Amino acid sequence: MRYLKIIPLLLLIVAGTAWLLFSFVKAYRPTAEPLQGQIEAQQYAVASKVAGRIDRVLVRKGDTVKRGQLVFTLASPEIEARLAQARAGQDAAEALAAEAERGARRQQVAAARDQWQQAQAAAELTAKTFARLDALYRDGVLAEQKRDEAYAQMQAARHAAAAARQMFLMAEEGSREEEKAAAAGKARMAAGAVAEVEAVAADTTIVSRFDGEVSQVMLQSGELAPQGFPVVTVIDMADVWAVFQVREDELRRFGRGSEFAARIPALGEGTYRFRVSHVAALGDFAIWRSTQSGQDFDMRSFEVEARPVATIAGLRVGMSVLVDR
Repeated sequence: MRYLKIIPLLLLIVAGTAWLLFSFVKAYRPTAEPLQGQIEAQQYAVASKVAGRIDRVLVRKGDTVKRGQLVFTLASPEIEARLAQARAGQDAAEALAAEAERGARRQQVAAARDQWQQAQAAAELTAKTFARLDALYRDGVLAEQKRDEAYAQMQAARHAAAAARQMFLMAEEGSREEEKAAAAGKARMAAGAVAEVEAVAADTTIVSRFDGEVSQVMLQSGELAPQGFPVVTVIDMADVWAVFQVREDELRRFGRGSEFAARIPALGEGTYRFRVSHVAALGDFAIWRSTQSGQDFDMRSFEVEARPVATIAGLRVGMSVLVDR
């Protein structure tokens, strides 16, 4: 009977000891920390191809912009002056091309005809004069020197008449095909110069090429914007993903196309499905990890990107994403 009274006490002591051992083991057992990543989103820089002074910035941080919406404008008097110069050059080149196409004016043709007729009349007069002086020379009345001078004048007059006739024919015929082609080419080159400056001038009015939310406004009205400087930054929250650095011994869980559940503490206690869209082909950095006694080696880390299977309301860039191991 005395032993029966001791048994409950022994059982109580055993149970208390077992509970203490269990609590001790549970307290000092290493817990698996969740794999932590963060949300990232596609980001676009809205910039100008030309340098200039900011005229107006039409958006603020946090604004939602649509594709084609005006974001900011530049003021550039230098571009306006270049455009005016290019257009003046185009007008001149087109005028020359039109002149080459139409040929000489009728007044110019008439003037060339009159000059030819005048030279022809002079040639006929010198020919008659030479004939008279040649007759006098034959009769012995005139010296040979005078006859030779008259002959030279007649020859010169004939050549002048022939040259005047050629000038008349050229004016009547108009420009050659080669001259017309050259003038047309210069007109096209001038038009190309105007188009180039107009394209540069059009880039002083900058629109957003994507839908998104304005995250940064780097410059304000009156400040100078260098060429290609990102004046406004736009984030597309419809194109988001989570980025993780996964140790190589856990990489088999995150094959391309595989899905997993993750928690986003900023959005509550619920879980969300993600699908792996990219696994880095090259390991990034090494993490030292002891696997067995006497066998230590470095574990490489690979970047893994995963996109939400469904749209997650309230998601923001930089939120932590936790995956239980």
